[in-house]
Amino acid sequence: MSYTVAVRALCEFTAKVGDLDLRFTPSPSAQEGMLGHRRVTQGRDAGYQSEVTLSGQYHELLVRGRADGYDPVLNRLEEIKTHRGDLDLQPDNHRQLHWAQAKVYAWLMCQQLQLTRMDVALVYFDVDYDKQTVFSQQCQAQDLEAHFERLCSRFLNWARQELARSAERDAALRALTFPHADFRVGQRELAETVYKAVSTGRCLMAQATTGIGKTLATLFPLLKAMVPQQLDKIFFLSAKSPGRALALEAVAQLHRQPGLPLRTLEMVARSKACEHPDKACHGESCPLAKGFYDRLPAAREDAVRLQILDQAQVRQTALAHQVCPYYLSQELARWADIVIGDYNYYFDLNALLFGLAQERQWRIAVLVDESHNLVERARGMYSATLDQRTLQAVRAAPPSKLKSPLQRLNREWNALHADQLAPYQAHARLPDKLILALLRCISLIGDEMNAKPQGIDPLLLDFYFQALQFTRVAELFDEHYVFDVSRRDGPGKRTQSQLCLRNIVPAPLLGPRIAAARSAILFSATLSPRRYYADLLGLPKDHAWIDVQSPFSAEQLEVRIVDNISTRFNHRQASLGPIVELIAKQYQARPGNYLAFFSSFDYLQQVEALLAERYPDIEQWAQARKMDEGARRDFLARFTSTSRGVGFAVLGGAFGEGIDLPGDRLIGAFIATLGLAQFNPVNEQIKGRMNTLFGAGYDYTYLYPGLCKVVQAAGRVIRGQEDRGVVVLIDDRFAEARVKSLFPRWWHV
Repeated sequence: MSYTVAVRALCEFTAKVGDLDLRFTPSPSAQEGMLGHRRVTQGRDAGYQSEVTLSGQYHELLVRGRADGYDPVLNRLEEIKTHRGDLDLQPDNHRQLHWAQAKVYAWLMCQQLQLTRMDVALVYFDVDYDKQTVFSQQCQAQDLEAHFERLCSRFLNWARQELARSAERDAALRALTFPHADFRVGQRELAETVYKAVSTGRCLMAQATTGIGKTLATLFPLLKAMVPQQLDKIFFLSAKSPGRALALEAVAQLHRQPGLPLRTLEMVARSKACEHPDKACHGESCPLAKGFYDRLPAAREDAVRLQILDQAQVRQTALAHQVCPYYLSQELARWADIVIGDYNYYFDLNALLFGLAQERQWRIAVLVDESHNLVERARGMYSATLDQRTLQAVRAAPPSKLKSPLQRLNREWNALHADQLAPYQAHARLPDKLILALLRCISLIGDEMNAKPQGIDPLLLDFYFQALQFTRVAELFDEHYVFDVSRRDGPGKRTQSQLCLRNIVPAPLLGPRIAAARSAILFSATLSPRRYYADLLGLPKDHAWIDVQSPFSAEQLEVRIVDNISTRFNHRQASLGPIVELIAKQYQARPGNYLAFFSSFDYLQQVEALLAERYPDIEQWAQARKMDEGARRDFLARFTSTSRGVGFAVLGGAFGEGIDLPGDRLIGAFIATLGLAQFNPVNEQIKGRMNTLFGAGYDYTYLYPGLCKVVQAAGRVIRGQEDRGVVVLIDDRFAEARVKSLFPRWWHV
């Protein structure tokens, strides 16, 4: 049996040594990298060969890749790298890795062309200054062969170990059975549809009520398809921590079957994994970065002996070997069968998992949990904001080289809003002069970062990363974006503004990521209407759809519409008393735990205060602004099987979805809002664009996202087959036919 490894992967595994060092970063974007490669290769003489496919064998190891360029006249193999900053400040181990890659390609080329020697060159292209720097070595073929075999021999034991484990895993997956005696109602239907989707290479959108076990019903069929469909990885992507926890729980259930050598990794955000948040990511600052690559092999060996590498296990292993947990998890992503992480690990502009899948040509299946959240999350990933207050803070005491460029940037910024009379204005085009000034500042700040890696002003650093994101998003600007300027008066009535590149339709950016998978399964309890999500998420035209039968009956949930109360902004004061009486009457008729959802904290607090005044005997507790995880846990802990009271929460917030309060922990919900987005110039601009693109401006901007929040909140009440409860929808608009058409099929209103 042969084991295939990419040249880059081989070198990263065997030739990386020394410290983890992120000072010579951030690197150019993928688009800048491609443009940089093109600039170099287009300037070469006729006959120059780009993207040369090469491969070579060493025992069971098949090494393959594409060399950046080969000049047959000069007999020179080129490895092209784009960069920012002074090359003299590049860490030695970065350069060493680049030489290792270049020399492997050079040997494969010598072997293919039967050559006895070759000139090997590293070509560094500075994307900011359009400048090339070339380092070259004249190498004998026999020395290149020895280098190739040395790296292969280091990797071979690992490859043999992985081959043996893969064979054992595949045999176990063929024999894998569902971990419960039977499927729940709807669960088998969902599992079978997922299996068909991956078998035919299609994208599937699955709407399935909470409570049928969607996580297990999607993971299990993909694991059964892993061998026949030759899947390399399964990515389980979630918007929030509870989704990751459910996925880990489902994997643990599968592991109850003995002899399943399945390797699962949980990836968390850098902020949650970092052991030294006060230190920079290099060996001179962080002890876990010092000698990271020297200690990584032993840490990796220990880690892969574990079957479920959740956050705690990764941390424990990392600290045992004194390496960074976050970057250890990034290494382990290469060797896991299932990777569980946030949406951004696959869909972000610089997403690790997507980058690895493309680079290593993995055949993958992607599960997108609670995928109704992907619309807003993707918009956030693909948007960028710059605030002039940040620029002014940086200008207060800039490095000398930056004083003039920052002044120029400020002049261009002021010119942009000089004639703007309204507080908000959208523009059809980007301000080219401002972006050029911004790029100049980015380049100079990058130089400053490399010259003084530990002494750079945090304000300047924050501005740098915001500016970098802004310029990268600017490259994507088209009709799916809105560029707007929000004016405000600064100190001394000086006008300042905030610039926003606002992604409205993420479909063109999400679509290629979804299409890159063998199959993408997007599932949620709220994916109606289908057309809305298909349009905004960029699903292929031939995507499949299933609305899974609910395991719950209409008798379990009483859904009442109170249509004699309006919760519109102008009517809220008048609604306070009737809502309080409604809550009190329901509570007195059936004491228990309830959640009451409102459109804002102000509205919530007014109803809460009036209920406490009129009915002090009803226990109540409320969501507060910016609650941390501990406070959220305390809020949910008030809902017990023996407690009685009303919890107040904001619709669409932390308690509107992703929480599980089964049985008597929650017996009802009051929803005093349609969840419609605030009426403001930004949303009206979005509505206009949605109308132009899809002919449904109001629905796509206000109605569909709002009703999704309502149905999600209502879904907190019935969590199991024995649950009974009530949902009270408070607003006359809930009685409208087009609103009711968006309710779950199993509801009886």
